[in-house]
Amino acid sequence: MQDVKRSVKEAYSELAEKGVSCCNAERLVDRGYDSIELGGFNELGMLPDTVVKIADGCGNPTAIASLRVGETALDLGCGAGIDVFLAARKVGQNGRVIGVDMTDKMLEKARENAQTLGVKNVELRKGEIEDLPVESGSVDVIFSNCVINLTPDKGAVFNEAFRALRPGGRMIISDIVTQVKIPQFLRDNPGFWNVCGGGALLEKEYLKKIRNAGFVEVRIVSRYNYRSEEVLEWTEGRYNPTDKERTAILALDQKLSSVTITAHKAQQ
Repeated sequence: MQDVKRSVKEAYSELAEKGVSCCNAERLVDRGYDSIELGGFNELGMLPDTVVKIADGCGNPTAIASLRVGETALDLGCGAGIDVFLAARKVGQNGRVIGVDMTDKMLEKARENAQTLGVKNVELRKGEIEDLPVESGSVDVIFSNCVINLTPDKGAVFNEAFRALRPGGRMIISDIVTQVKIPQFLRDNPGFWNVCGGGALLEKEYLKKIRNAGFVEVRIVSRYNYRSEEVLEWTEGRYNPTDKERTAILALDQKLSSVTITAHKAQQ
C-alpha cells in the first residue's frame, strides 16, 4: 500500500509543478462545472487559472451538496482547491471548509490560491484520507472528487468519513468505478493507477464499502460511462501504455464510469 501511495504522491506532485491537468475548461464543463452565469456567479470564471488548469476531477460534487450558509464542509483530497473554494462561497463567512491532501506541493498551490482569492473561511491540512486530521463528529458535509479511487484502502476512507460527520451529516462523492474487473496487470501498473483507472473498484463493491462504514440512503445520482478513447486520453502526458495495455484499455469501452454518490449518517 505504501508503494501505491508513494507513486500517487509523486505523480500529483509533478502535476502541481506542471500546473496543467488532463481536464481543460471544456472537460470541466463536461464534468458538471458551470462556465456561464448561473445563480449569480460563474463557477469557473470566478477562479484563477492556477485553480482551474490543475483541477483533475470527474464530477462536481459541490453542485449537488446543497451546502448551506454556516455549515462546516470537508474535502477529501483537495488538490489545488477548486471544490474547496466553490464550497467556501456557498457556506459563507459563518461557515468553514477544510481541505485535506497528502501532497505538499498541492497544498502549497492551494494555499497560494487561497491567498489570491482572499478567502478567510478555508483551512488546508496535510493528512491522509484514510486517517483524517479531523475531530470526530465535527463536520456537516463531506465531498470528494476523483480521489478515493487512488487509495488501496477505500474502506478505511469511508470509515473515517463516517467518524468525522455529525449525526445527520451527508457525503457526496464523485469517483471512478468499473462494471467489469480490470485486468490485474493494469491494476498493478502505477501509471494506470495514477490516472484513476487501476484503483477503480467494481461499482457494487464500492457501494458495499460505503454501506459497511455505516452510511444509509446510499444512492448513485449521476453516471457517465467513458469511451475507451477517453480513457486513453487520461494517459496523455502522464504515462505511455504498452501495446498490451492499450489493447486492454480499449476493451474497457463504456465499462469505466464516473459516478456521483450521495450517502447519509443517520440521526442518533
